[in-house]
Amino acid sequence: MSKPDLNNVPEYFHKYIDLIKEDDLPEALKNQTKSFIQLLNRIPKKKRDYRYAEGKWSIKEMVQHVIDTERVFAYRSLCISRQDKTPLPSMDENEYAKNVNVNERKWKDMVHEFTAMRLSTIFLFESFNNEQLTSVGQVVDNSISVEGLGFIIAGHAQHHTLQIQKHIIKLKKWLKWVKQSEKLLKKMPKV
Repeated sequence: MSKPDLNNVPEYFHKYIDLIKEDDLPEALKNQTKSFIQLLNRIPKKKRDYRYAEGKWSIKEMVQHVIDTERVFAYRSLCISRQDKTPLPSMDENEYAKNVNVNERKWKDMVHEFTAMRLSTIFLFESFNNEQLTSVGQVVDNSISVEGLGFIIAGHAQHHTLQIQKHIIKLKKWLKWVKQSEKLLKKMPKV
C-alpha cells in the first residue's frame, strides 16, 4: 500500500496525509499507534482535563474525538470498499463532543478503547485488496478513496498527538513559572 492519489482525497485532508512519513499504510498506522499510546500513558492525571484556551477541548476530549473520528472514518472505508452506495453523512465533531461526557470516563478505559479501535482499523485495512483500497466513494459531496481514508486516520491522530505535546509543553512551562513565582513570593519580606 502506498500513499493515496491526492486527487481522490478532498484538499482539506491533505494536511493530515502530509503528517505521515511512511508510504505503507499498515506500517504508518502501527507506528502512529505506538507513539500515541506512549504519549497517553505519559500524561499525568492532573493534566488530562487541561484546556489550552477557553472554549477549547480538554486533552480527554481530544482523545475521545480521535476515537470517534477513527470509528467514523473506518466505517466509511468499510462502506466504500464493499461498494455500498448508501449516502455517507458528514460528521459534526462539535456535536459529538457535546454529547459525550468524558468526565465520567476512566482514562485507562479511553486508552484501551483507542487501542482496540486502532487494532480493528489495522485489521480492516490489512484485509482490503488493492481494488478495495483504490475504491472511491462519496462522503457528502466529496469523492474519497479507501486508502485516502486510512492515511487520514493515521494523520488525524498524529495531528492531535502533536497538539497534545505542544500544549503539555506550554503547561509544563507555565507550571514551572508558577512554582518559581511561589518561591520568590516566599522569599520576599513580609510587609
